[in-house]
Amino acid sequence: MTSPAGLPPTGGGSGERQRLKLLAVTACPTGIAHTYMAAEKLSQAAERLGVDIKVETQGSIGAENVLTDNDVRTADGVIIAADKDVDLSRFAGKRVVTVGVAEGIHHPERLIEQVRTAPVHGGGGGGTSTSSSTNSGGSGGGKERSIGYKALMNGVSYMIPFVVVGGLLIAISLSLGGHTDPSGGLVIPKDSFWMDVNNIGVIGFQLMVPILSGYIAYAIGDRPALVPGMVGGWIANTGSLYDSEAGAGFIGAIVTGFLAGYLVLWIKKVEVPKFVRPIMPIIVIPIVATTALGLFFIYVIGKPISWVFEHLTDWLGGMTGTSAVLLGAILGLMIAFDMGGPVNKTAFLFGAGLIATGNQEVMGMCAAAIPVMPLGQGLATLIRKRLYTEQERETGLASLFMGLFGISEGAIPFAAARPAQVIPANMLGGAVAGALAGLAGVEDAVPHGGPIVAVLGAVSGVPMFFVAVVIGTVVTALTTVALVDVSERRRKGQPMVDGLAPQPELALAGVSAGAGAGLSVGAGSDGLGTGGGTATAHAPAQRTDSVPVSAGSAADASPDATADRSADASTDASAGTSDDDEVLSGYLTAQTVKVRLGSGDKEAAIREMAGLLAATGKVTDVEELVAAALRREEQGTTGLGEEIAIPHAKTDAVTAPVVGFARSAEGVEWGSLDGTKAKLVFMISVPEAAAGDEHLRILALLSRKLVDTGFRERLMTAPDEAAVLDVLREIR
Repeated sequence: MTSPAGLPPTGGGSGERQRLKLLAVTACPTGIAHTYMAAEKLSQAAERLGVDIKVETQGSIGAENVLTDNDVRTADGVIIAADKDVDLSRFAGKRVVTVGVAEGIHHPERLIEQVRTAPVHGGGGGGTSTSSSTNSGGSGGGKERSIGYKALMNGVSYMIPFVVVGGLLIAISLSLGGHTDPSGGLVIPKDSFWMDVNNIGVIGFQLMVPILSGYIAYAIGDRPALVPGMVGGWIANTGSLYDSEAGAGFIGAIVTGFLAGYLVLWIKKVEVPKFVRPIMPIIVIPIVATTALGLFFIYVIGKPISWVFEHLTDWLGGMTGTSAVLLGAILGLMIAFDMGGPVNKTAFLFGAGLIATGNQEVMGMCAAAIPVMPLGQGLATLIRKRLYTEQERETGLASLFMGLFGISEGAIPFAAARPAQVIPANMLGGAVAGALAGLAGVEDAVPHGGPIVAVLGAVSGVPMFFVAVVIGTVVTALTTVALVDVSERRRKGQPMVDGLAPQPELALAGVSAGAGAGLSVGAGSDGLGTGGGTATAHAPAQRTDSVPVSAGSAADASPDATADRSADASTDASAGTSDDDEVLSGYLTAQTVKVRLGSGDKEAAIREMAGLLAATGKVTDVEELVAAALRREEQGTTGLGEEIAIPHAKTDAVTAPVVGFARSAEGVEWGSLDGTKAKLVFMISVPEAAAGDEHLRILALLSRKLVDTGFRERLMTAPDEAAVLDVLREIR
């Protein structure tokens, strides 16, 4: 049991009992580095302020330096710096501040001050981070990622591969196997190879909506919510089930995902006999939730959707004699609103239906608006890269490609992740494109849109068609960038350039199963060996007596600790082994240090680093090592920000763990969240058999040490390899 919060100590009296004692938990869903960087920053800040703190880290390796019941019982407050869910039930009765992990990195002193007056956590309910969203009102406010945001991003991260694969396969099949047909738009001959490719892409598109819904639900209600979420998403996207010509699309999927997740949470709270409990999560809850949600959507939500579709069609029919500019703007707004939902389908089918009557101008307006969303969102990722994660930027390239072929669904991942910013921007750009096409009298003879129909000769007024598309795309991109930037500044309470933007969508693809979980870089483990998770800091005066110094901890960064380590190393080193060979357990040596990295881009830099590692004789296949490192980059950038990158690979192309370091004066674009180029590059490679603990131990050691600004400055100014190695010896 925890003791009541009471008033925190003021530090005005004498004795150890008067010192403020805090606990902290740091966690990052996309890797290991930010978890340990936040832990080190909090420990260093506590030391400066004369505060005792113990930090539990929840990185990809699992929980380390775990807070005990006794720690919690004697603590005066708790800081949660995390971009993933953290169980708060154990902190009932304690003052709790809950913020994103970037706050722990950039404003640790502020958090330590805020926890003194933070609200007391009640401990009701499930005890996840959702319960703290209201309890942190005076302690950082909107900087925490809510459970709703994390659930939404979890769904988006799993949906993206389906959007990309489905969209690109459809685009390829249309471009290589399709031709224009006045009676059927872009047609692919039946029983052809390209029709099979197209069908596979269509299946990917059909699955993306249920996947979005299912994994939103999963992030909220765990595994029992997965089936009702996916089935609910399929129902939402299948309009025929509720007498609608169009399904509810991705917006309907978001609705069913949240409904399924919270319905399952509610069912879990129902008291049932003990003999029923084992079958609740695998039989009772999925069946009850799936049935209830499905029927609710069909009979309650579906009817209004059908009504909207019918009345929008009638309304548009009454506007055919009005201004072409006004009609084009309205159609563009509708096309851009829900990208495949009932509003979009109403506008599209309205334009397609008029082709047979000889009125091709309405379809021309629609055709100009259709590609604006994916093209605009893709362009936005190029205009302001720092607002987007590596995975989002890659998705942006795919979105650009899909836009060229009139596949508006390419923008869905962006709209689902940031609906309040992206949907208005899409609608504005779509309205501009539609209005310009209406003004110019652009015509489209086939029920399809995008540049592809102009290239294949189905559009009249081609120059103005492209003018409309380009202007609409630019409007969408600029509006998106402005709205997202404003949103981020407001959420963080400061300009984004001041620090890292904590983006769990950061690794939108490749997230591991679990609520808001992100990419795992290795198997879980109980510890990090000599790089254990201890991060307990005390005032300088008490440091010698009361701080257990572990390798990689904040205490190790002091000059005294460094000197002690050097003395011990010189005394205990085995025969024939010099200090220069004992950086990071000997994995980083003079052979693997380079003071000037010659490459100017990420792939070339990784290739150059692989060649550096090969000089040790531990690399059997340089090309495979490069390929493994690049595959890791595809899962999410290893650029940590603050001019640091740590590419790493688990591969049997190396016979033993090996670490290299290189320095780039100009910097290499690495896709870091803070937009900085990487100037300090560490490359880690370990064999598959040793990948578990050793891989993550090295990462943890590096991450802890690299938060030290002085250490980074010494690395940048060291004149030669020998001097660099002397500095690197500190992270041994």
